[in-house]
Amino acid sequence: MKESIKAKLKEHAKRLLIIPPLLIGAAAIVIAVKTKDKPVQAPLMETAVKVRIIPAPSLDVVPRALGYGTVQPGKVWQAVAEVGGKVTEIHPQLKKGAIIPAGELLLKIDPAAYHLAARQIEANIRSTEAQLAELAVKEENTGASLKIDERSLTLSRKDLDRKKQLLKRKTVSQASVDQEERNVLSRQQSVQSLRNTLNLIPSERQALQAQLALNRAQLEQAKLDLEHTVIKAPFDGRVAEINVELAQYASTGKVLAVMDSIDVSEVTAQLSIDKMLNVVARSDSGLNPTSDVMDRLPDFLGLSPVVRLHAGDFTVEWPGRLSRISDTVDPQTRTIGVIIAVDNPYGQARPGIRPPLAKNMYVEVELRGRPRPAQIVVPRVALHGRQVYVVNGESRLEKRPVDIAFLQTNFAVLRGGLKAGERIVISDLIPAVGGMLVKPVEDAEAARALAREATGDSPVR
Repeated sequence: MKESIKAKLKEHAKRLLIIPPLLIGAAAIVIAVKTKDKPVQAPLMETAVKVRIIPAPSLDVVPRALGYGTVQPGKVWQAVAEVGGKVTEIHPQLKKGAIIPAGELLLKIDPAAYHLAARQIEANIRSTEAQLAELAVKEENTGASLKIDERSLTLSRKDLDRKKQLLKRKTVSQASVDQEERNVLSRQQSVQSLRNTLNLIPSERQALQAQLALNRAQLEQAKLDLEHTVIKAPFDGRVAEINVELAQYASTGKVLAVMDSIDVSEVTAQLSIDKMLNVVARSDSGLNPTSDVMDRLPDFLGLSPVVRLHAGDFTVEWPGRLSRISDTVDPQTRTIGVIIAVDNPYGQARPGIRPPLAKNMYVEVELRGRPRPAQIVVPRVALHGRQVYVVNGESRLEKRPVDIAFLQTNFAVLRGGLKAGERIVISDLIPAVGGMLVKPVEDAEAARALAREATGDSPVR
């Protein structure tokens, strides 16, 4: 028992022997920490972030707007058969795509039936004229006969009066008086008949004159029908459609051919209303929509159009003119149609260089407004909502609110908030913290590109 107790005490004593070394180690660590020199802290250095900048330019800005549309001829003419008949002649070049000069005979319809109709009407006219001449002679003869009968009637009445006096004296018989009275009545009837004939002559003449006028009108119509058997090109044009062949019957009203004019082509470009407002010159005067004012519409609005065709790497331009504005706004796109005319589109064609401005070409229309002087311009990439980032004189970033007048494809024109020459950041800056130190690097090429686009010296991208 005693031996067991001794063994446990000895084991416990061994465990206690580890405590002094631990205490000594802990004390040594505490002393070392307290006596150790503090580290020397280096001063904090602010790093400048590299940014691309350009000076805000003041430029004479040319506002521009882009629209797109298809080319259509200025005039489309349909050769409609105004008379019926067999086609006896066709222009050898009357084929789709061919260009035919003005005045060339395109089609001819058999005129034989119309020649016969004209000759028949001419015969009717001669017959009516002969009847009028006969009526004039009849009037003259009847007038002469009336004068004779009136004289005879006067003499007969005198004879009757004389015989009545003799009857009272019983020198003539009653039968003789009755006979003379019958002679007077006969003369009166003859005179009345001649007067009736003369009274009817004016109405007969009017009827014949009306018939003559009708015949002459019919002759004019017959001559027109004869003219309509020949169909000629009304202007220099390109054949768009041909619907008849030689010896085929052409019925009245049938469209035989269609020609497009080549002197003017038109493009109806659709533009949003806000883009139109940006390029149209400001004016306080009203616009009275008379024909004279509409002729001066391009000068009034101050727009200079350019029509442009893109075909792969190939681009060609035509100078245009504002012809008119569409009468309605497109209900689907809410855009307005601007109709641009290009004069002499075929005459400007150069093989391998400039094609003719043909129908249904899909083209771009650029509208240029009048230059607006001394405008502050910034690239679109420099805009952050309604702010731009400006590098101040201490090379620190400043977030500047700006007032935007209008936007173009790659730049914005400012109304206020920025002065010419102030340095604006055009590179992405993430994060952008106001007051942060920056290292500005001027991008001269970006400044030149902005100036070219704003002043209209480079295409709208």
